[in-house]
Order: sequence, then structure tokens, then C-alpha cells
Amino acid sequence: MERVVVQQPDFDRLLDPSPMALEMGHERLENGVLHVACRTDMHECSGAMFEWWFRFRPDTQHYIWWHPLDHVSSEWLEGEDGTHVGSIHKVEESFSGTPARQILIQFRDPSEFFSPGALDAARRAGHFSALVCGRGGESWSAPRDAAGRMVGTRMLHVARDAPWGCVLRSHFFLGHDLPSLGKTPTEIRALIPEAAAPALLAHCYNEFTFLSRFLPSLFVAENRAVRPVALPW
Repeated sequence: MERVVVQQPDFDRLLDPSPMALEMGHERLENGVLHVACRTDMHECSGAMFEWWFRFRPDTQHYIWWHPLDHVSSEWLEGEDGTHVGSIHKVEESFSGTPARQILIQFRDPSEFFSPGALDAARRAGHFSALVCGRGGESWSAPRDAAGRMVGTRMLHVARDAPWGCVLRSHFFLGHDLPSLGKTPTEIRALIPEAAAPALLAHCYNEFTFLSRFLPSLFVAENRAVRPVALPW
């Protein structure tokens, strides 16, 4: 019987702005989980804008703006107004030309993914300006555990403001929960083939580059009642 190696990624490392060994690319972990890393420079954007976008709950039209080729439909379930945490994004999308698939993305509190000490230290140091984290499941009937948490993929977006905008680190761990369910590395590799990594990497870079082109203006317009608007002329 194949030995299962339970390997926990160092999520806290994403909070350190110094260069990582894997800023852009993908790797197969020993336990079969596929790790995809994408870095996107979002010019003229801020972490506040990025986090607001998920609280805004983009509908299908906005979702297609987000990626004109890959995104098909968008619906939001559960959760409360004013926060994306606790909500589920029900989407249909493809990854860089692959067939469209049904996906659920469950947004969770960042404290579920990062250790309290590292999170507090990074916040005090100003090492991030937005954290958007979640769990993903394939199909609209994706499984959950006894606590209601989606079982499958982990997704972490860490934004840090810069003079020109913000830099976004997006890391995905495809099949992160499968080892704990007894899946062997061979079984996980069969469920999540290597070809999924470059397709997701290109999709992620493209969707957040598209987003950066219209997010600043949309953010200003949708928040004009609470934020002053600086006129270009």
C-alpha cells in the first residue's frame, strides 16, 4: 500500500513580503497535492479595493468583466451583507480554454489559515493590505465536513500595497484536504493532473490583470457616498 505523506504547507510564509522560492509557478507536493502560485501586479489598485470586490459580490455581468473568456456565471449563497467571509461563490468557469466546470468557493476568515502570531506580526508591520482566503470544491454539490467547511482545495490571496498599486500573491493548494480523507498520492495525482496547474496559473494571472483595469473606477463610483471623489480635471 502506498504510504501517505501528510505535508502541511507553510501558509505563514505568504505574509512575509520578501521573495519566495516559488512566486510564480507550480509544484507537486509529496502527498500528491498540486500547489499553484501566481503573482499579479495590480496597478492603480489597493488592498482595500481588492477586498471590497469580494464584498461587492459580483454578479454574472461583473464576473464576465473579470475574465471575458473564462467566466460563465456567478451566484452568491449564504453569508451576510458587508463581508465576503461566510459566503459561497457559486460559479461556472473554465481555466485557460479547458471545458467549463461548476465550482463552489467558500470564503473563510484568514485566522483559519494563518497562525495567530504570524498574522498579528504581519498586520502590525504592514506586510499585507488585504487577505481573501477560502476553500474550494468541484461541482455545485461539493462535499463539506461536519463543521460545514468545504472539503477540497485551499485558496489564499495576499495583497500588499505599493507606491504604484498593489502586488497580489495568489496560492492554490489543489486537493489539500484529500490526504486527510485517506487519499494516497497516486490517487490525488490521478484526480488532479499536472495539466491543471499551468491552466489555473494563466487563468489567475489573466483574471486579476483584467480586474485591475476597471476596479479603481468601479470602486470610486460604488463608494462615492462614503469616500471623497478626486476629479481628473
